[in-house]
Amino acid sequence: MSPASVFVCLSLTLLSDYPVIRVKPDNSGVVTDGVKHSMNPFCEIAVEEAVKLKEKKFIKEVVAVSCGPTQVTETIRTALAMGCDRGIHVEVSGKDYEAMGPLQIAKIFAALAKKEEASLVILGKQAIDDDCNQTGQMTAALLDWPQGTFASEVTIDGEKVKVVREIDGGLETIKISMPAVLTADLRLNTPRYATLPNIMKAKKKKIANMKPADLGVDMVSRVEVLRVDEPPTRLAGVKVETVDDLVAKLKANGTI
Repeated sequence: MSPASVFVCLSLTLLSDYPVIRVKPDNSGVVTDGVKHSMNPFCEIAVEEAVKLKEKKFIKEVVAVSCGPTQVTETIRTALAMGCDRGIHVEVSGKDYEAMGPLQIAKIFAALAKKEEASLVILGKQAIDDDCNQTGQMTAALLDWPQGTFASEVTIDGEKVKVVREIDGGLETIKISMPAVLTADLRLNTPRYATLPNIMKAKKKKIANMKPADLGVDMVSRVEVLRVDEPPTRLAGVKVETVDDLVAKLKANGTI
């Protein structure tokens, strides 16, 4: 029997190649107004894997889920154009959005997974702007579901999921029961490009809107950002002619 639905949880990130990321004058964070955003690359991999599982008839439906301000709907539309069936946008804005961290996001994803009776939740392993690598693990903990993190290969066998994980020492293969939470690593797949016909079809697909309160989620953050500063300016390097010159320079700088 195929799992009823798979949730793909998406995050919106600052473009990694954006030329200038500036710190706010009051040092409370970074300036995001007018800065281009896009779907987190690891989330694109998660979307691709979910769509592939549906194409192989392992699952019946793929639901793209995200939380954040209005522009998040563009990210959900991209996922719909890649092959997801419908979307859910949990609207979070203003101070709640600025203070939102992995725990608040995990609470939203876990509540939605319960509400929609998802069989599988797939996320990117981490966002490329804050590199937290926490949301998938927290979502699994809140649901009390098994987790397969850093997945480079996923195989569904009945009610079990075999996951090949990327670890420091190489690869680890585990088998977990569904429902489960997976996080996608870089080598899991290569995401497809959304074609123009699919982009047009995605405009007609349904995106449900709700707020955290509709899910009974407390958005109060227990983490306080004290200050955000730009990294110090790097000093220019110095060329030396010989090893002796290098050693003398290092000693003069107090490095050795």
